[in-house]
Order: sequence, then C-alpha cells, then structure tokens
Amino acid sequence: MDNTKEKNPPPLSFTDRIPTVKDINLKEKNIDKMNMTIDFRHRPYVIYNDFSSNKMRTRREGVTYCFISVIISFIFGLAIGIVLMSGQYEEKVVVKERHTTPRNMNTVKPETKEESNKFAAVSFTGKENKYNKDIYPKGLTEVMKDILKDKKNDKHPFVFNKTFVPDTSTVLYDNIYWGPQIEDAMPQGYGESSAQIWEEYIDETEIVKMEAGCGRMQNRLVTFKDGLQACVRYRQNTDQIQGEIFSFYVGRLLNLTNLAPSVVRIVDLKDRLWKNVANDIVTAQWSSNRAVVLTQYIPSLESASIPDVFRPTNRHLNKMDIMKMSLKENDTEINKQILIDKLRVKDLKLKQELQNFTHIDLKLNKKTIDRFLELAQWSDLIIFDYLTANLDRIVNNLFNYQWNVNIMDGPAHNLAKKMDSGLLIFLDNESGLLHGYRLLKKYNVYHSLMLDNLCVFRKRTIDSLKRLYNTKSVGSLLGDMFHKKNSIVIRDILPSLPEKNAKILIERIGKVLNQVEKCEQNFR
Repeated sequence: MDNTKEKNPPPLSFTDRIPTVKDINLKEKNIDKMNMTIDFRHRPYVIYNDFSSNKMRTRREGVTYCFISVIISFIFGLAIGIVLMSGQYEEKVVVKERHTTPRNMNTVKPETKEESNKFAAVSFTGKENKYNKDIYPKGLTEVMKDILKDKKNDKHPFVFNKTFVPDTSTVLYDNIYWGPQIEDAMPQGYGESSAQIWEEYIDETEIVKMEAGCGRMQNRLVTFKDGLQACVRYRQNTDQIQGEIFSFYVGRLLNLTNLAPSVVRIVDLKDRLWKNVANDIVTAQWSSNRAVVLTQYIPSLESASIPDVFRPTNRHLNKMDIMKMSLKENDTEINKQILIDKLRVKDLKLKQELQNFTHIDLKLNKKTIDRFLELAQWSDLIIFDYLTANLDRIVNNLFNYQWNVNIMDGPAHNLAKKMDSGLLIFLDNESGLLHGYRLLKKYNVYHSLMLDNLCVFRKRTIDSLKRLYNTKSVGSLLGDMFHKKNSIVIRDILPSLPEKNAKILIERIGKVLNQVEKCEQNFR
C-alpha cells in the first residue's frame, strides 16, 4: 500500500459543508473577526459569515445617529451665540443713547445694571494692561503714549488753539501780533478823514508863495493864503507821479496812517489855485497842463534810523525778540530773574517749554513802549515797501551796504519821525508800483530780505491784506478811488494804474500773507 499522502485533499462533500457544533463554538470565540474571513488553520476551511448582515446594519445606524447629533449641536450652539451677541449690541445702544439724549430733570432715570459685560472688547492700553507688557512701538515718547491711552472720559493735558483774549496789558498775542498795550499807544497819524479834508481844502484855497524845497530840484514848497504849506512834486516822467499817488491810495486801502494826505492837480495858470504864482511857475520851468502831486507839509520832523533788529547783523523781529526786549528794558529784579530763567536755561527740553508761549502780558515802561511803537510802524513800513517795490528807502541802504558798511548807522532815506508823537512819515513814494516793478529782477532780493525776517505784524494791516487778496479787488478799488477823487481833466492827462501792475500787486500781497503763515507755523 502506498503511504504517500495526497497532495490535494479531495473536495468536500455536501455533508462536509454543513457546520458542526464545534464549528459554531469556534465562531462564537472569534466573534470579533471581520466578515468573510477564512480560517486556514483548520480543515475543513471555515468561512465566518453568520453575523455580517446584522453588523453592517448596525454601522449604518451609528453613522446616521452621529450625523444627526452633530447637526443638532451646531444649531443649538448657533442659537446660543445669537442670543449672547444680540444682548451685547443692545447694551452698546443703551450706552450711546444715554450720552446723546438730553436729560430732563423730570425724566425718570432707568435702572442700569452695574455688572460689566464679560464679552466686551478688551483694551490693550491704559490700566487694563494686566501683564505690564509694553505694547507701544519702540521709541514712542511718554507724551505720545499718554495720548494713545484709551481715556475717553479724561481731558487731555495739552490744550491746542487756546483762545486768548488780549487786554490793555498785552504786548503780543497769537505769537505774531502786536497787543493792545502797543496798538492803543500808537500815534494817530493821517486817516481817511484827514485825506478828505485835504482834498476839500485844496479845492478852495490859493497858493500865495512858491519856493525851492521838498527834495529834488523841480519840487517846490508852496504856502497857501492861510499859512498852511504843501510839497509839490513835479516830474517830467508821468509814471513817477502815478507811483506817488497810487502808493498813497494803497496806504489808504491798508489803513496806514503814516502817509501824509496827497492829491493830484493840473498845473493851469488860469486856475485859482495857481494864478498868484504864475511867475514862480515859469522860473521853476514847469510846463502847463502837467499833473503834479500836492502833499501836506508836516513840520517838526527829525530823521529816523533803521532799528538794530533790522540791521545786517541781526535782521529779524519775532516774538522771542519782543520777549527779550520786554524783560531787558523793564529793569526790575523780577524781570531780570525771568530773563535768566528763559534765556540761559541749559536743559534744551526745558528751554523749549519756556519758549512755548503765545502771548506776552507785561506792564512796560515808557522807554520800552516807545521802542515798540517804532517797531510796530516798521512792521507796516516793510510790508508797504515790499508791496509797492519802493527803491528809495530801505532798499537804497541795503544795496549800498556792500560798498559802505556804515550806511546802516545813518538816517534811513525818505523816512522821518514827528518829534511830538513819534509818528513815522513815509516820504517820497514815487518809485512804487511802476518804476519799482520794472526793476524787480534786479532789486527784489533786497525787498524780500526784510520781509522774510519779519514775524511781528499789526493785526489790522494783515486783515486788510486778507480782504484784498480774497476778493482780488485791489486793482478795481484803486481804479475806483482814482476816478472818484480826480476830475475827467486829470484822468485825461494822468493814466490809471495798468492792469498788469495791479496783478503784480496781488501777487505780492499773496507773498506777504505767505510770510504771515510761515511765522504762524514757526512760532506757534
């Protein structure tokens, strides 16, 4: 008999495929095995497939229940969030209405809960920074940190644009304007009423005497029948007569009282004004039908020098200069100590704080007041000469300074001072507006030299300039004034101010106002 085992077992019969009790017990022990798993360790091979349908059904039901629970949780959580958030927004609205709604004394105050909202936004500035963590950018100053702190109910310690009302003791205010203590002491000068009276006087009077004087060769000093006198300006060149009278008109538009009253008249031997001096007119070699300017003669004048602050070694006037002069001239122990504190401080930060003033309130002595009265008039003079491009006053000194350094120590050209009141008189303005404008390319640097270093002004002068510049009406106003004050005979001989010159005047007004704005920025 062949004992060799068969390599391939015979196929199972149908009866062999029926599970036995042993097989069933074995499957219960291996209940965790996956469906359709074949056990190769036992013959016959057993396929565990009895509970596959029940297990798959259980898995599908578990997935369904899990998905439903997730959906329910999401909806429930969303509902809770909406309720909480709506409560937070309602609280903010109540706070806003409480601040904006006017409170009536008869209105019952609603009850408010003191409990803070735990969902309120967290502030990372101020006291709420629990961890003492520096949340500011590096290099930020302590002042800026204080500004950035969330203190909406606190007032900031720095007050910008503080309104100061000047009074009779104010020397300077708003950093750049002369105060009432100076303005109230200004000499009266010659206003609009004086100009009107002079015009009416010339129409009714007669000249009884004419003699040499009043400057240039063909100018004449005339005496009227009642003893009053006038300087008569005669020129062959018409634009110098225009320059003189239109410069006077510009002074009137700016409310300057430093120009003596002036009128234009025609030399006519048949006119009552001239008939008594016909021979003197021939001697003076005047031509008939020539326009001349008659300016009221002002006696008791003395020369005026350029102040130290406007000379080449200094040449500036600002609020710090006014402060120094105010404290220095008022020779008291208190003011001396203030001067030391303000001007000799070594700590740069402290010095800047001491210099951060907008006005000066200090009772001045007469010497200081007189000095400031002159400087206030110089403020107007520098502006007036810049607008008209006058060549015969300060520009004359500045131009000749390159050859004669001592010229600034002498009297200013075409400038005088009244002995009794200290009023500065702006004399001989014939180069303004026409001749001076033609030479701007050469001399404008000298005009700008004085203006660029002036930072203290008279408020009424600047207000007049602003009105003229905003309306762009200076040309029409000068034309109207010229037509109103002069007859058709005069207007036929003497032309009005050309339009191109009026445009240049507007431009120069704008430059003066730019200087004012620059001073406001630099000394605020």
